[in-house]
Amino acid sequence: MERELTLVTAPGPLEGRLGQTLRAALAKTPLRLAQSGEALENRRLLFAFSLPENGWNGSLGGCLGWLRDHPGCLRGSVGGVVIDGAGDLYTKAAGRELILAASLAGCAFPGRPLVEATGGLQNFTVQARNGDCDLETAYCRAVSDLAGRVGTFAPPRRARPRVLALHASSRSTSNTLDLWGRVRGGVEEFCAVRELGLRNGTLEDCAGCPYTTCLHFGERGGCFYGGVMVQEVFPALREADAVVLLCPNYNDALSANLTAAVNRLTALYRAASFEDKAVFALVVSGYSGGDIVASQVVSALCVNKGFWLPPGSILMETANDAGAALRLPGIGERLEAFAQNLLFQLKAPEGEGPLGQADRRGSALGKL
Repeated sequence: MERELTLVTAPGPLEGRLGQTLRAALAKTPLRLAQSGEALENRRLLFAFSLPENGWNGSLGGCLGWLRDHPGCLRGSVGGVVIDGAGDLYTKAAGRELILAASLAGCAFPGRPLVEATGGLQNFTVQARNGDCDLETAYCRAVSDLAGRVGTFAPPRRARPRVLALHASSRSTSNTLDLWGRVRGGVEEFCAVRELGLRNGTLEDCAGCPYTTCLHFGERGGCFYGGVMVQEVFPALREADAVVLLCPNYNDALSANLTAAVNRLTALYRAASFEDKAVFALVVSGYSGGDIVASQVVSALCVNKGFWLPPGSILMETANDAGAALRLPGIGERLEAFAQNLLFQLKAPEGEGPLGQADRRGSALGKL
């Protein structure tokens, strides 16, 4: 059953194209407007902001600041994001930044949780063609669809979740694998864990086959380029309930092989939905920039490929020398909390929260 939606947006009347679209798309949705100072735990949330051509909205900036200052303030909530831009830039960046901040604050997101509208709505060209409608109608339908999915979202729970960890690191020197080893030790009693390494030049990147070619191979569970993706990753991913990306920060980006793996998932995604699969990540930076890599994970797998994003599913650490990550102050407690959260999200008991679960970790009031 669809639940009441709480709209989180800039103060004042809903105006312009965003206001017009929200009124049309949400006309039949149980809706209330978030009030200043209101606690937003255990809600169904739709964040909606407009961006001028320079990409800066002060209300959105204030929202991001609050979320980052108050971990747990959205605990038990499920969210979606609408970003309406006056130009062709900044909408995706703003959306994924907000999703990451809200996730770290305790909010879960279904797959494809972002509706972005660029200045001329050209990003809705394909949807309009497929829906036999104009661009404005395609935009409105996308917002209505997102609101419906946020209102009914309930992630699957498994008696023994199947977890797939993907990495492209050297075990002898990798801080990221060191951290994963501790997490794996905390969950494998309760999960079926499989780990796949993508090294040694065995992985070709996607070369952008025509849609029909990609669909043809995807429907048969494969990809034109074959290799380890088709032989190992695709079968493991089809069986998995969650994927954990192990992400050392290479020049403020995912490593080349992990990027190639994400790109190659397009063939499988064209033929099968990932909406019942969760994405987690461990991000380790040598100096800084972990949030940039984390936002790439959010954008690539949740926004674009449709994995659902559990709250607190990305752990970011900073460590340079080999072995330094396990010597970080408080790292044992953070790894234990990450492992327990993974189990909680995939094996949570039924209860009173909007995800059909009871939050055994207590409650923290949050306000926007």
